[in-house]
Amino acid sequence: MGAIAAVWWWLGLPADLAYAPIDPNHKVQCISYAPFRSNQTSLSPATQVSREQIAEDLAQLAKITDCIRTYATDLGLDQIPELAARVGLKVIQGIFLDRDRRKNATQIAAGIRLAKQYPETIIALVVGNEVLLRKEMSVSDLAATIRSIKAQVTVPVTYADVWEFWLSNRELGDAVDFVTVHILPYWENVPIPAEHAAAHADTIRRRVAAAFPGKEILVGEIGWPSEGRMRESSLASPVNQARVVSEVLELARREHFRVNLFEAYDESWKREIEGTIGGYWGLFDSEQRTLKYPPGVPISNFPFWKLQMCGGMALAILVFGAAWLTLRGKPREPDLGLWIALALSATTAGILFGVAAQKMVYESYGAGGWLLWGSLLAAATASPLFGANALMSGRAPPSFLELLGPQGHQTESVLATMHGLAWIVTVVIGTAIALGLVFDPRFIDFPYAALTMAAVPFAAATLLNPPKKGLRPMAESLFAGIFSAAAIYAGFNEGPANWQSLWTCAAFILLAATLWRARA
Repeated sequence: MGAIAAVWWWLGLPADLAYAPIDPNHKVQCISYAPFRSNQTSLSPATQVSREQIAEDLAQLAKITDCIRTYATDLGLDQIPELAARVGLKVIQGIFLDRDRRKNATQIAAGIRLAKQYPETIIALVVGNEVLLRKEMSVSDLAATIRSIKAQVTVPVTYADVWEFWLSNRELGDAVDFVTVHILPYWENVPIPAEHAAAHADTIRRRVAAAFPGKEILVGEIGWPSEGRMRESSLASPVNQARVVSEVLELARREHFRVNLFEAYDESWKREIEGTIGGYWGLFDSEQRTLKYPPGVPISNFPFWKLQMCGGMALAILVFGAAWLTLRGKPREPDLGLWIALALSATTAGILFGVAAQKMVYESYGAGGWLLWGSLLAAATASPLFGANALMSGRAPPSFLELLGPQGHQTESVLATMHGLAWIVTVVIGTAIALGLVFDPRFIDFPYAALTMAAVPFAAATLLNPPKKGLRPMAESLFAGIFSAAAIYAGFNEGPANWQSLWTCAAFILLAATLWRARA
């Protein structure tokens, strides 16, 4: 219990930040805004955001900033300039472009109309957002579109893209009034850790400014995710998000450059195409619309650590209780190794239960996501309980044949069957994750906590209560091979700085070793 309490006390320590993310004495220069909530998504043409919803958001944003940046004019977003004017917000109006020429024409017409209708509110038009990055327009077509729009409006016109695409398409500088560059350290080809993000952004900004002399440089997007997978040394977390935002804003004030934060609100719909990481770039949460980092409130990656600690302690007590009940019903004199294995399983579960539960809450999206991660957490929670029973009764974990095989091979023990079901759930979901990390890893989360909770008690029971001699089953051997191969590939692919990946790969290896020892 002491180890569980000590770890959770350490995990719950608040960050020591030099600057507040949102300083009540300094408004944010500008911030990206999209109004979508709950099931609303820009992917559906049926989405229509109401005036009331937008007005509520803009009244809230006016308290922390004087400017917002938008990205499109459809789905009700054309109401934003009018409503922004009512609360004193300026708007950098976006015109979304892609391969659909007809849709582009509609977006452009609406953007021009809004710029003429609200000249005191719209301070610039952004014609296209990362359209070169997505390879949806040629540079010549984009430049021609920008020049055509410039001839019809009086506000400055720009284009927004990742900094590499500005440097590789410098001729675009002649078409725009100023350069809008995206600098997202987390998404760099070589990811930048949070503690170096502000300095990296300043270096890139200066590099782009040198490439476009005489042009003003707007850092059009910069931010950090609060949840999601790790990329090399770039860790998505609330503390890191608060650190990056506060340091970038302080740097902009000190160096006197324009910056637009990405973004105002978490956008849940982005998780459908970008995984967990896509939904947590906001300074306000998506559902409650509350500020994540209120001034004066300590910032921690585990703000509910006391509750998580108590939950973990309760689970550890249940694990020891399961062992006691087993020994009471079937007297046996366990040796020191069994007690050490039991303590290790209970402590591991006690520490990681709160981490796994928090990851499930943030990483589950849609009914399928909740079913997947909920099932894994349930299996991981059950594993140390059934593992305690197996350890103290001298029973090896059941093989797949004992659970799913023909009559005569199946176990008749209810506890063994339930233990085996937890094992099957762990292996099947773990295999899906392992294959995802090999074939499509960009947005795959690392379920290191739940997998470890499940793997440790199974490995302990298999090691100390080895299966009876027999043939090595083909199913277990196949899964063991998949886990081993995935661990090697993901470990090299994600790099040695990604501790989430290394931890997950270690869990894969432990699962593979346990499966390899199975006998039928």
